[in-house]
Amino acid sequence: MINRVKLTRMEKNLTQQQLAARTGITRQTVGLIEKGQYNPSLQLCIKIAKELEVTLNDLFWEENNS
Repeated sequence: MINRVKLTRMEKNLTQQQLAARTGITRQTVGLIEKGQYNPSLQLCIKIAKELEVTLNDLFWEENNS
């Protein structure tokens, strides 16, 4: 399953570096978030969501498909 942060970033035609610069983090951190290997703070989640023009739920809510 593709990470929704990555998918949304790609839909907005942004590179990891561009998203990182706009949110004040490193490109490596963006990569780790997209791989699910880094849990960003709520404050960072909000910055990312605002920059990608989506809601927190759109990016981070895990739906239970049972």
